[in-house]
Amino acid sequence: MNSKQISEHIQQRLSHYPWEFRWDRKKDTLRIEHRDTKKGVTISLPPIIAKWEVEKERAIDEIVYYVEQTLTALHDDSPLHGKEKHIYPVIRSTSFPTTTNEGAAFIYDEHTAETRIYYALDLGTTYRLIDERLVESERWNVQQLKEIARFNIRSLPTTVKEDRVGGNTFYFLNTNDGYDASRILNDAFLKSFSEKIKGTMLLAVPHQDVLIIADIENEIGYDVLAQLTMSFFASGRVPITALSFLYEGGQLQPIFILGKNHRKDEK
Repeated sequence: MNSKQISEHIQQRLSHYPWEFRWDRKKDTLRIEHRDTKKGVTISLPPIIAKWEVEKERAIDEIVYYVEQTLTALHDDSPLHGKEKHIYPVIRSTSFPTTTNEGAAFIYDEHTAETRIYYALDLGTTYRLIDERLVESERWNVQQLKEIARFNIRSLPTTVKEDRVGGNTFYFLNTNDGYDASRILNDAFLKSFSEKIKGTMLLAVPHQDVLIIADIENEIGYDVLAQLTMSFFASGRVPITALSFLYEGGQLQPIFILGKNHRKDEK
């Protein structure tokens, strides 16, 4: 399928909603927004086309689900009060918008050179990013909000799957609850994990639904991690970064991995 065909297919699947669709041929994107509020999302079509070549209709199923959940969340007016246990931090790339379409600033913190921390109210099958307007309307203290979110992320399970490749060990946290990448903010979990690392501890959050922890014991490990991270980054519904992070002394440092030369350069 080409971009126009993919765009038409998505529109057909979502035609029963009160939404408008605009295909931008030059940018290769599809804008989907509510007819009245004009709130919506813009999706890039090339990644969907690539997934279609491999997964066929499943690729469309995923983007339809993403759009349904996102636009539903955009129009949700759920209050924060009484839902303290459902507030979590979410990791996003530094290219992610810092304001809503209406101009309200999201509540966020700088994290690394590649990532930011946003805050979200979990709505069950999706979540709503929290902005200053919502916090002010409910007279919440922003610092308290952040502390609650950090506490909640530490309460989520941290079970990992293990795989050993070329003398290196890779651990995958992939529960698909929307907060897998956010576990990188669980300091106690990372510190505990670092104690059993034999080589160099690297982490990756290529998209929101996976956290990769790597115990790198030889140069092959860097190449394997780079390939894994890029693969996950290309396939994720909410990509974050294709770079990895060196974990040392409780700090995260983004690094480039140059596979051909088996070198790692800090950013």
